[in-house]
Amino acid sequence: MPSISRKGQLMPESPIRKLVPFAEEAKRKGIHVIHLNIGQPDIKTPQAALEAVKNNTLEVLEYSRTEGSETYREKIAAYYAKKGISVSADEILVTTGGSEALSFVMGSIADSGDEIIIPEPFYANYNGFATASGVRVLPVVSRIEDNFALPSIEEFEKRITKKTRAILICNPGNPTGYLYTKNEIQKLAEIAKKHDLFLIADEVYREFAYDGREHHSILQEPGLEENAIVVDSVSKRYSMCGARIGYLVSKNTAVIRTALKFAQARLSPPTYAQIASEAALSTPQSYFDEVKKEYTERRDILIAELEKIENIKIGKPQGAFYCIVELPIKDADDFAQWLLEDFRVNNETVMVAPAAGFYATEGLGKNQIRIAYVLEKDSLKRAVNILKEALKSYIG
Repeated sequence: MPSISRKGQLMPESPIRKLVPFAEEAKRKGIHVIHLNIGQPDIKTPQAALEAVKNNTLEVLEYSRTEGSETYREKIAAYYAKKGISVSADEILVTTGGSEALSFVMGSIADSGDEIIIPEPFYANYNGFATASGVRVLPVVSRIEDNFALPSIEEFEKRITKKTRAILICNPGNPTGYLYTKNEIQKLAEIAKKHDLFLIADEVYREFAYDGREHHSILQEPGLEENAIVVDSVSKRYSMCGARIGYLVSKNTAVIRTALKFAQARLSPPTYAQIASEAALSTPQSYFDEVKKEYTERRDILIAELEKIENIKIGKPQGAFYCIVELPIKDADDFAQWLLEDFRVNNETVMVAPAAGFYATEGLGKNQIRIAYVLEKDSLKRAVNILKEALKSYIG
């Protein structure tokens, strides 16, 4: 019988999606499943984006340019300019989602066997992108007791070898909701320059910074022009996950030129999705102000309800819309499956994402879950109550 590749065997399973069959079976039984497991916002997509697709006059759905349409990239550059970041359209490459941008980056900067340092827990698909590229992830552990703040720079330097190509962060963080301070970004910039590394920042949650905090991009760091690579996306910013439009941004011309070769192999990003994404850039600031207000209220309700549960630890989010919770159990995978198969409150249960899949270090996160607070407030309250009652029953 023909064999599967070792790379294919090593590809990690998504901790977010692997429980889907159990959730679907629960739904077939008539049970209402409250989804805390996936970051699919319930916020309405800006009407301008939807109307741009409905009202377009295309007669032929042609290929777009490999790097994305020029008008769209120029408008992305204008968006960054409003954030105090100076980039040109030529320094932007439009991709099929932020996921493809990350894949292009890894393919462009690292060869098989090279290493990338990532603070963990991190977005689970980083493991997948690294495996697909033959890249080894070297994790630096951040701790829930420190609210997942940046580990010491000494811990990063301990892991730097001749094979180290980059440091990768998500800011604000998925799955932690942690927002790196300007000082922390500066420390990372210094170590990147000192050791001649790339600093990659996944900034797709840039708009979601709470409590008066401000997001500080690596593109704002002076002297980092050749080192900095930003991955961005419309998915969360405009509640357009299904558009699958992202982009990478760098002033390093070799990075953009190399990533373009990978992009040429897939021809072009989708035309209709670019039309919608370009129109979304006209979204007024009031939209984001309302969205931030809503997510802040949801976060506050979630934390307040979670704090009523005994013997748990909570990473308190400062951005994005995720929260890591440490539970008084040994195996969150088993607990999450049990929730879907065996536990109900008023014919409802919850689906959570076990957090072990957000770590690269074996054994870490086994008693943690990630909660995405992308639901309306009453559903969040009911979900946490189910979680509280479930723990009583599960622990006995």
